[in-house]
Amino acid sequence: MYLAEKAGRFYPQDLRRRYELNQWLIWQMANQGPKSGECGHFRRLGDTEGDQSYAVRRFTDEVNRLFGVLNNRLYDRRYLIGDEYTIADMISYPWTVNWQGMGQDLEEFPYCKRWFDELGQRPAVQRGMAAGSELTIDPSKMSPEEGARVRALLYNQRARPAPKGGLL
Repeated sequence: MYLAEKAGRFYPQDLRRRYELNQWLIWQMANQGPKSGECGHFRRLGDTEGDQSYAVRRFTDEVNRLFGVLNNRLYDRRYLIGDEYTIADMISYPWTVNWQGMGQDLEEFPYCKRWFDELGQRPAVQRGMAAGSELTIDPSKMSPEEGARVRALLYNQRARPAPKGGLL
């Protein structure tokens, strides 16, 4: 938000449209991102940690509902905030890319699919989505030790204690 406002790009100057955009940013951060992340987490986990069928179903269905929210929003407008491509589109698009891995059928959401296809053709979006791709690690090529180290970083972490001597 800061960069878009500072640059005067991708963030409406009109107060009403700015608040409309902010609603979609908050929707993405509170719903689309977290629920898509949980869906991917449990779908990747499989049965390695016991029966995860409820969690897989729960988050797959929730992501389906969120694709429906996007689809309904986009049925009568080109982008999330109308005819203007904004940071709301930028923040939401990457969470739709792995639609198959989240158990979704993009054909079920034709307005979202149109938006998805259009955004995917934008050169800047392509560059952004490619950024960091060389850092991707194929889990099937990891040693068992490396796989265990990565799983320990990603799953079942707990809070670290604060240092002693604080403001108590």
